[in-house]
Amino acid sequence: MARLPIDQMRPVPPPASPIVEATLGLLHQKVRAAFDAHLAAGGTDFGDFAFAGLGCNVTKDDVAAVEQALLDAGHRFDWSAAISLAERPEAYKGGGDQSSAVVFDHPEAVTAEADEQGRALAGQGDNVVRHEANVTGTARYIRTNERVLAYLTEGVPSGTIAIIDDSGGTLTAPIIEQFAGILCAGGTVRSHLGILSREYGIPCFMNAKLSGIRDGDTVEMEATAAPRTTEDYQTATERTGRVWIVGDAA
Repeated sequence: MARLPIDQMRPVPPPASPIVEATLGLLHQKVRAAFDAHLAAGGTDFGDFAFAGLGCNVTKDDVAAVEQALLDAGHRFDWSAAISLAERPEAYKGGGDQSSAVVFDHPEAVTAEADEQGRALAGQGDNVVRHEANVTGTARYIRTNERVLAYLTEGVPSGTIAIIDDSGGTLTAPIIEQFAGILCAGGTVRSHLGILSREYGIPCFMNAKLSGIRDGDTVEMEATAAPRTTEDYQTATERTGRVWIVGDAA
């Protein structure tokens, strides 16, 4: 059967990440050094070396040196656990100077300048339950065990609208009933946190896409918006409640 030109083409892999490139560079360097040592000791060729079962002696210090070289070059790692960012802020994106307020900056957040009522649109989310009135309160990022423990000890400030990363609700379960509202960056209206908020009668937006809200800002949730239904998720129908900033952080 005749072969077509496309049969000779090889797929081009995507560019390797800086971490992959640096790690491969380390391995190539170690393999090269080990092979040279093998030849110096009387070895014949690479095939002989490959089947000799010799290690390349990659050490913990070697890996640490690769990581430090990446950091020195300006690379910063993504973090998946808050403890990583807390312990080594200089190594992770979003780390470094922790004095500035943490903010979410979702690329799909719908934003707009302040309207005639002084409300600046700062995002939207999936409303769990429609309430009779919108809710206004003080935005507080609930992202660490330390803040939860402080609120357990001292009480949650009145009018707190909690901004939370995930939909599990485990972190905030002990204090959830004290929130005036909840904005959660993950999950759906059927997530654990959504169910808890509904049972406590707390306005809650799941899958919240927010931008520019600082800890301490006064925000308003459009709790009167229509809730997003199961059918909406199945048909990819957008139905959201809006979030406005109505006052700067004190």
